[in-house]
Amino acid sequence: MSQRLALTEGLALVFKGIERLSHAFPTRRFTIDGRLVGDVGEVIAGLEYDISLHEISQPEYDGVTSDGRRVQVKATFKDSLTFKTTPDYFLGFKLYEDGRYEEIFNGPGHLIFEKYKHRAGIGVSLLSFPNSALRELSLAVPADDRIPKRPTSSSVANEA
Repeated sequence: MSQRLALTEGLALVFKGIERLSHAFPTRRFTIDGRLVGDVGEVIAGLEYDISLHEISQPEYDGVTSDGRRVQVKATFKDSLTFKTTPDYFLGFKLYEDGRYEEIFNGPGHLIFEKYKHRAGIGVSLLSFPNSALRELSLAVPADDRIPKRPTSSSVANEA
């Protein structure tokens, strides 16, 4: 297969996937230019966790739990997640090309801020933090400080 054909067919598949996601989740835009991964993370959070997503994306919080906790959701295909302002709660996912995902961090945003308060720009600039460090930090979060999963969640089959 030529590289030109591979590019054409590959992009057609990407956009077909975006169209399918847009029909299934009409409140998310899934634009290829930077929102696609974030929107996928928000959809996972809304389906699997006790979160009602904002219909229109907000800069600091993507949704609210049934008990009123405001949650920022981040997702990545890479080995780090981004963090800017300190949200009440932060829920971060690593996505995989086969459709699986892994919860990297689930807990109060101030824990990330405290661990990295020495970094220039923390709380002001968009910074990246290693998934491995966030995963380790998340392990120390007590169950009542986590965003609970929905009782009908089937995420166990989707986690890495």
